[in-house]
Amino acid sequence: MSTATSLSDFLRTRRARLHPQDVALPDFGGTRRVAGLRREEIAQLAGVSVDYYTRMEQGRVSNPSDTVLDALARALRLNDDESQHLHQLARPRHTARPARRHQVSRQRVRPMLQRLLDELKAVPAMVMGRRMDILAWNPAAVALFGDYAAMDPAERNIARITFLDPASRELYADWSSCARENVAYLHLEAGRNHSSDPRLAHLIGELSLKSEDFRRWWAEHPVQDKTSGIKRFHHPLVGDLELTYETLRVADDPDQALITYAAQPDTSSHDALHMLLAWTAPTATGAHQSADS
Repeated sequence: MSTATSLSDFLRTRRARLHPQDVALPDFGGTRRVAGLRREEIAQLAGVSVDYYTRMEQGRVSNPSDTVLDALARALRLNDDESQHLHQLARPRHTARPARRHQVSRQRVRPMLQRLLDELKAVPAMVMGRRMDILAWNPAAVALFGDYAAMDPAERNIARITFLDPASRELYADWSSCARENVAYLHLEAGRNHSSDPRLAHLIGELSLKSEDFRRWWAEHPVQDKTSGIKRFHHPLVGDLELTYETLRVADDPDQALITYAAQPDTSSHDALHMLLAWTAPTATGAHQSADS
């Protein structure tokens, strides 16, 4: 998908989710021919001409100013992730990360992140790379998610596993929320990299072809970074778990992130997680690193 098409889809989906009462515009009733706000209403809220906004939504404005983009972000009620995404789509030459040698070579886990994985014993953890690839993991992650070492390296990808592995629908108690978060993060990745990552384009194409859920949610153009939150699991060995996840990024290499999953002390989830790790300790030993990018 081209940058212009992505920008057009993003603006249209964000316009469609707003209603006059959301932005303090008069609503004279009647049936609207389009979902959400009209183009002229967004143009009015952003302080630009209708013709300019129309060309923007059609991907025919080559270099909009930060002032205009900020005004559009306010008019469309974008959050921080969505606002950044708008800037990246509208001004790729200015905001997209420059092509770097490591983007086309094998991505290897950073030594310090590997050391942290080696030290984490009671906390499931993994290192996520570009396009949600799983670069490395510890034994606790094997106990919770399964043995990534037994998978084809090309299939070690969080989004791919979530949508194409039937077991993930059983593991995640709220699978649809987890899956939608993955779609939103991949949209953010696509906005950052544009057409410079053919493997990301291939992943999106494969998921669109093989998963109706992915295809439908991708068309909605959600955008969300992976930060922190709560994940609920239904594990086949220990039952229900509620774990807090944190995403820790390397300051000088944001393409790699350490993701940890921990249970609150003195909870049933804490006891269940420790029971799971004790049961699986003989078979899930040693930290692992992916052999592929």
